[in-house]
Amino acid sequence: MAVYAFIFPGQGSQSVGMGAELAAAFPSARAVFEEVDDALGEKLSQTIFEGPMEALTSTENAQPALMAVSMAVLRVLEEQGGLDLAGKVTLLAGHSLGEYAALAAGRAFGVADAARLLRTRGLAMQKAVPAGEGGMAALIGATLAQTQEICEKAGKGGVLEIANDNGGGQIVISGTMAAIDNAITLAKEMKIKRAVKLPVSAPFHCSLMRPAEDVMAEALAKADIAAPIIPVITNVTADKVSDPDAIRQALTKQVTGRVRWRESVEAMTGVGVDTFIEIGAGKVLSGLVRRIDPEVSTSSVGTPAEIETLLKSF
Repeated sequence: MAVYAFIFPGQGSQSVGMGAELAAAFPSARAVFEEVDDALGEKLSQTIFEGPMEALTSTENAQPALMAVSMAVLRVLEEQGGLDLAGKVTLLAGHSLGEYAALAAGRAFGVADAARLLRTRGLAMQKAVPAGEGGMAALIGATLAQTQEICEKAGKGGVLEIANDNGGGQIVISGTMAAIDNAITLAKEMKIKRAVKLPVSAPFHCSLMRPAEDVMAEALAKADIAAPIIPVITNVTADKVSDPDAIRQALTKQVTGRVRWRESVEAMTGVGVDTFIEIGAGKVLSGLVRRIDPEVSTSSVGTPAEIETLLKSF
């Protein structure tokens, strides 16, 4: 019998029109988008469904938007599909902002609170570093040790840190722009398969985000957080969390901390998870999971047809 984990995507999975088919087909999905719109005091759903892409990709929009799509999918699974989440799913996890969706799925907080927290997070992350002063790069085919060496050498006089250990030979670094440029040059000299700058507006998940971490510490201290009905694997520890104060601490540290996605997947497979279901937009996490462990089963669920297929498999 399959052992399930539901996983929730992060920034980079957004696309104009995501969730529109769901909203058209299911009142429960529409209700999620309306709840997010009301929480933010604007029609974010219009940007999600119609674009423009530039507006949707803006960090303060992309973060609550991706959470909204994930929660719309989940709401349909539960309300139309009769899914008993706690009875069927062993663990929840999300990549970066996806951790908020995982916690909302586990009832640690509601959709409206998640939307407001993610809007605060997105704005704070964008403001933490002036535009053009920081960036991120993906190293493909580099080991963790090689990446650490690159960070130490290329980051002298600046900031350069491992932001995401995504697994499957994909590691993302983050820091000052000069250090990123140095790292790409050094990676080529070290014969790393590929080193490429990412099209992001700020250096996420590194110590340059400290001002945003302070903002989130304050926001999370005020947030009403409950123990989730299913344990959530956090990015910063790659371990289960259920205690509300531990959740606050994990989400605060996540702003500057490394996204330990490879370790998170290994933690889940280590306790028997063999089937990963990506809930929301895109298929990025499913691909990463397969590269980390080719033996597990993965699927992505973001459309009415994909929901129907998943429900038949349960």
